[in-house]
Amino acid sequence: MKDLSVNVQDIYVRMASSDSDHTVLKSSDDDKKKKMIIKVLLPLVFGILIMVMSLMVCYWRKKKRLRITIEGRLRNINETRNEDMELQLFTLQRIMNATKNFSIGCKLGEGGFGPVYKGILDEGEEVAVKRLSKTSTQGLEEFKNEVVCIAKLQHRNLVKLIGYCMEDDEMMLIYEYMPNNSLDSFIFDEKRRKLLDWPTRYHIINGIARGLLYLHQDSRLRIIHRDLKASNVLLDSDMNPKISDFGLARRFGGNEMGCNTRMVVGTYGYMSPEYAVHGLFSVKSDVFSFGVLLLEIVSGMKNRGFFQKDHSDNLLGHAWRLYKEDRSMELIDEALLESFSISEAMRSIQVGLLCVQHSPGDRPNMSSVVLMLAGEGSLPEPKQPGFFTEDNILQAQCSSSVATQFSVNEVTITLIDGR
Repeated sequence: MKDLSVNVQDIYVRMASSDSDHTVLKSSDDDKKKKMIIKVLLPLVFGILIMVMSLMVCYWRKKKRLRITIEGRLRNINETRNEDMELQLFTLQRIMNATKNFSIGCKLGEGGFGPVYKGILDEGEEVAVKRLSKTSTQGLEEFKNEVVCIAKLQHRNLVKLIGYCMEDDEMMLIYEYMPNNSLDSFIFDEKRRKLLDWPTRYHIINGIARGLLYLHQDSRLRIIHRDLKASNVLLDSDMNPKISDFGLARRFGGNEMGCNTRMVVGTYGYMSPEYAVHGLFSVKSDVFSFGVLLLEIVSGMKNRGFFQKDHSDNLLGHAWRLYKEDRSMELIDEALLESFSISEAMRSIQVGLLCVQHSPGDRPNMSSVVLMLAGEGSLPEPKQPGFFTEDNILQAQCSSSVATQFSVNEVTITLIDGR
């Protein structure tokens, strides 16, 4: 038997020097890339973390300031409530139950303050819930102003404030529910405007006039609404008009009739010239807005965006042109042709033109307006309206000391930085 032995030897393989160098270089490049990525990513990650932390700090500080602001307003509102115990304090849960947790199906509309919902309370009473947007600083002022202004006002042509809710971060106002919504949903709608015959429209015109007269003269404090327009007149089940939305209203005592302001608020097409241009407002500013609204009710047309192919006048200028040419009958809504009273309609147009005269001193006060609409006495001849063309507005703004900006739709706007 042979003994087979294997001699184990080391084998050496000679490689080209270029292959060896390439492997070393590749390893070195990978290390450099990793280091470069770390150098770039680390500062970036830290920067993002710092930015996120800064944003969080800013958010919490802003929330704290907002909370302090809210608490201050709540104290003022509670003081008001102590003076008028007829105002109910609703719990958040009760409002959530009434509005089905603020469902879309219950939503009636939305404004600068926030959304409005229809609610049905446990006892079956229908209400309208104005829910304040948490991000609306203007809404906070409106909330306080409405409670202070309207809680003590009692008139059949003013919307009734039933109560309010202040819980957690929620702030809500609860009003009586108006089943026929707002006036603009009728007079500016091609189909629904036919539901408003002349007796109904004349009833609405007179009701708005009496509501304004109460605010200007008969309430405990003189109140200037500052945002009277078709969308802020609500209609109950019997088509009785009720002036709403007192968030921008101003209160005056004694013989005060108005003042000037650094903050102009209102809606394009309804603001008087002296207010829009110079920040001067008074009871005559409301009279101007009422005149615009009256002409809109009679004609069924909006002052804002009014168009006639043969001239550039707005609704005020068009009404003035027809009046001078003794053609005021042409202004009357065609939907009224079978129901209107010629004498009442013509008188209403003339009263509307008296209310929108350029100079505040030429405009009648609301007590005179109520008497004129009732057919008592002859009417004076109106003078040229203010803002009777779109060019008037542009020219006025160019020469104004008040920085203004008009809204492009029917929402209420704030024009800041007066004089």
